[in-house]
Amino acid sequence: MRKPCSYSSWPLFLLAALAEIGGAWMVWQAVREDRAWWWAGLGVIALGLYGFVATLQPDAHFGRILAAYGGVFVAGSLAWGMVFDGFRPDRWDVIGSIICLAGVAVIMFAPRASAVTS
Repeated sequence: MRKPCSYSSWPLFLLAALAEIGGAWMVWQAVREDRAWWWAGLGVIALGLYGFVATLQPDAHFGRILAAYGGVFVAGSLAWGMVFDGFRPDRWDVIGSIICLAGVAVIMFAPRASAVTS
């Protein structure tokens, strides 16, 4: 069993976000924006990479990792839209993202009992 999360989790969350959001964006480009079919193929590969990157997290609890990643996904998706699609989030998007990232911090870094039996 792996140890609980540490601050080394953040780079893995960033890599996972790039793979998942980038992969989904590539599929979107192929289907919704009439890009070549191979964009979707690259997107599927990137989405598979995302699934692998999640396994590298030091916490052994799938549910915790994916729940925390959900908050990173929310903020990362808005950032991706700004960079690649010219999207401009409003204050509610920004506030929502901050709340999500605060939730990630609680889920990943709150003090916990040392051992929990399944």
